[in-house]
Amino acid sequence: MKAFGTYFQNDPVRPLKYGEVELINPPRQRLRGEERKEGILAHPVIVGFCGTDHELMEMGRRGQLTPKFPAGQNRLINGHEGVVWVPSQNRFAIVLIRGGDSVDPTRFTEDETYFEYGCDQADGLFCDSMYVNPDMLLPIPEGYAREGRLALSFAKKMVFPDPYACMLFQLERMEDLGSAHWFRQTARRRHCGLETARKYAADEIFERTVIFGLGTTGMFIGDLLHKAHPEAKLLFVDLSPLDSPKVRFALEQTKADYVQNAFASPAACAGAICEALGGKATCFIGVSGTNLEHEIAFRCGALGCNGIYNSFSLGPRISFDTMPFGFHNHLIFGSINFRQDHMEKAIELLSRSRYDKIVGLIDKEEFILDPMAAYENKIYCKGAPAKTAVIWNERYIDTTR
Repeated sequence: MKAFGTYFQNDPVRPLKYGEVELINPPRQRLRGEERKEGILAHPVIVGFCGTDHELMEMGRRGQLTPKFPAGQNRLINGHEGVVWVPSQNRFAIVLIRGGDSVDPTRFTEDETYFEYGCDQADGLFCDSMYVNPDMLLPIPEGYAREGRLALSFAKKMVFPDPYACMLFQLERMEDLGSAHWFRQTARRRHCGLETARKYAADEIFERTVIFGLGTTGMFIGDLLHKAHPEAKLLFVDLSPLDSPKVRFALEQTKADYVQNAFASPAACAGAICEALGGKATCFIGVSGTNLEHEIAFRCGALGCNGIYNSFSLGPRISFDTMPFGFHNHLIFGSINFRQDHMEKAIELLSRSRYDKIVGLIDKEEFILDPMAAYENKIYCKGAPAKTAVIWNERYIDTTR
């Protein structure tokens, strides 16, 4: 079956193109031990743009995409955030992106395999049609679809389940690792048992939390931390001015404080962070994609003794001096994952959120006319919305709601 869509290829000049492609439908499995199933036809309705899309485009420019292509193909249809219409089931669905021969594809090990629709070895949503394993089509909550059309406000929110699920995983992981890192000294300080201390420590580790970077992932982890640990002091650090719509929205959602990183040196920024927090950070979350994260946390000392450092950025290299690192007892970790239950919870939480307010739409005709120009001049550029999406099939969208 042929369809029109955007796709990545290895090409130094045109790594992203729009055109006709032949769809493939190999049997795929959601989890290890499950039956491999051919996908069923789905029509993408609204699709969000992710920083991963931009990075894949750059990889194509450098000729590095071959391992990402589906088997036997020399291209990858991109797109992994959004809503699809499933005609054979007469319903809308969110695509669970990751599957494979793994007990948990987001935490696969060396003897396991995985795939990701729109990212790695499987075609994605920026296309008129796609094939999806029927076990990987997650339902949407009741009430948002009427007479075969989806409320636009809800559809905009549904470009976020993937990154929001990632942040649910990050929260879980920080609570697990952070409480384990602290609970023995918490037990001594509070004169309580170890089991009780674990519960206290899961709160204490977030006492002074820095979120370095204010893209949507930074915004989401701040939101989730505020909900789960309302007494935590949260501090966003970003380049944007305080009065920018993105910053104002994030601070309304999280009741956090804010430091604009307009400083002449990393040390000055670290000093402003400590001043705003009233002490050194107990938790430092890096989501900016820059090397400043670890410089400010470690070399400039913004992260306090026994603090945890969560690296969620793609690209930066983390370094630290092993002598103070050992004596400061820092915990450093990183993982970009989520499980299906995180995705399902994300859909439910987002449906009741205000996150449609930060999604800007690009006209489909403008996008497909020159996808690369749209990426560079409209979607990933200064002044772009916090999130951009495209309505791929307007017949399924009710713009009055």
